Amino acid sequence: MSFHLHKLLLLSRRGLIQRLIDEGSGDGEEGCVINLSDIPGGAEAFELVAKFCYGVKLELTASNVVCLRCAAEHLQMQEEYGKVNLISQSEDFLNQVVLRSWKDSMKALQTCEDLLPYAEELNIVKRCIESLAVKACTDPNLFGWPMLAQGAVQSSGGIVLRNGISTGTRPINASSDWWYEDVSSLSLPLYKRLISVMESQGIKQETIAGSLSHYAKRYLPGLNRRHSLRESSGCLVPVVSSLSEEEQKHLLEEIDSLLPMQKGVTSTKFLFGLLRTAMILKASQSCISNLERRIGMQLDQAVLEDLLIPNFSYSMETLYNVECVHRILEHFLAFDQGTGGASPCSVDDGQLMGLSSLTPIMMVAKLIDGYLAEVAPDVNLKLPKFQSLAAAAPDYARPLDDNLYRAIDIYLKAHPWLTDSERELLCRLMDCQKLSLEACTHAAQNEKLPLRVVVQVLFFEQLLLITSIAGCFLVSDNLEGSRPLRSAFAGSNEGGWTSAVRENQVLKVDMDNMRMHVSELEKECSNMRQEIEKLGKGSSAWSSVSKKFGFKIKSQMCSAQDDSVNDQNSGKLKVERLKDGHGKHKKNLSVDG
Repeated sequence: MSFHLHKLLLLSRRGLIQRLIDEGSGDGEEGCVINLSDIPGGAEAFELVAKFCYGVKLELTASNVVCLRCAAEHLQMQEEYGKVNLISQSEDFLNQVVLRSWKDSMKALQTCEDLLPYAEELNIVKRCIESLAVKACTDPNLFGWPMLAQGAVQSSGGIVLRNGISTGTRPINASSDWWYEDVSSLSLPLYKRLISVMESQGIKQETIAGSLSHYAKRYLPGLNRRHSLRESSGCLVPVVSSLSEEEQKHLLEEIDSLLPMQKGVTSTKFLFGLLRTAMILKASQSCISNLERRIGMQLDQAVLEDLLIPNFSYSMETLYNVECVHRILEHFLAFDQGTGGASPCSVDDGQLMGLSSLTPIMMVAKLIDGYLAEVAPDVNLKLPKFQSLAAAAPDYARPLDDNLYRAIDIYLKAHPWLTDSERELLCRLMDCQKLSLEACTHAAQNEKLPLRVVVQVLFFEQLLLITSIAGCFLVSDNLEGSRPLRSAFAGSNEGGWTSAVRENQVLKVDMDNMRMHVSELEKECSNMRQEIEKLGKGSSAWSSVSKKFGFKIKSQMCSAQDDSVNDQNSGKLKVERLKDGHGKHKKNLSVDG
């Protein structure tokens, strides 16, 4: 762009122009042509500078003050070439107006991106970033934001009105995330510098993590694909970028390096989203491992949907990435042990503190069992992978093995070609003694389980029933023993005694039902024993089978019952013999008489 200007007006304000004119007017010609190709801000900035030289009053704003300040510095418009020159005017406006306002500081910093070499030399970028960092760490109502003062009201459209006149401003939301949207418009280098300064100012790590999450969701489309349907559209962050895959990968790796390495600071769902996106974009292995470590630290805060990470490999061996979940679980176990998590000793002692520290690992074990049930129908899931993931959770983390039994049952149904040895190997993952009564009932009728497991389940189911009946007897005895005490203190309160009698009746009905169930199970057990004795040719076969299945307790119980029956029979025989002898003695006496 060409400008036709007067030399005298330019010479009075600019030192560079004076030197260039002196160099170009050596031929004595009146006209002089000067080429300014490297002026900051280009032709638009030079046009404003020319107007200033001609005495036109400039309207300095946050959008043009940076380019004017850089152009004035480049053209050497100091005070020695004119009072109240452009350098001093732009510098005063920058310090007294722009840097005191969040909105103006943000606009000025955004304009610095096109003037970085000059703005950096003049410390404009640094001053804007420090101004924004201080304002983000303090209450927004303290540094010039519009707020509802006395005499101001808010219209239906959200505009602040003062004396019925619109002020053109809106009231702010004073929550900790009010600045997330504004800073997400910055480029990655400037955003990183701003976050670094905010951390040095002592801002909370949760706030930093929230800002990084907002920034990533704005420029990484993969993070917005798995939002729940229950989330409203207003909560979603609009994706405004069109970055290439390489740029997205670089951005994701930078976000990972900026996230705080603390448990619970970053959302678990967001971390899983970053991990999926990193796998899609083929990020560096260190980035993926770092994200897995972050997730492992707070795996107890995850839900089943988070663990369902698709397998993005070309082999497509399995539908879900089981190895990744296994690594995350190992990170959690290592972190739990490092922070003094629960141990089997604390569980055996039954101390309350031990149980409270066990809660996270119990939640993770339940989560893994649910994940196993989800991936079990995959026909490509090999037994070693399923077994290693199921065995990774410690045994003391599962008070009951019902969920694990469900996963094993689904896997056996989806893999009917497993051999008997593989089925037994799979069933060793669960402890039949830790199955509930409902799970035992289902397992006893499960044709997919090996015979050894079924027999064990039947045995422990009977023990559970016996224990339950014994407990009911104790409750009944306690109720009967406490009846005089309750009647003595009942007085006029007959409602409590009536409810206790009803509870006693319900317990008796339950006891009768359990007795019937126990008798049925004993019949089934005796039938199975007879069949096994026939197959094993007598008692020697039964003893060998019992040793094979580990039922020494059962055989001892059965032998004890047989001994008691024999003792009763021998006692009856002795009584009958005594009766016979006594009768014969009476007959002899009658004959003698």
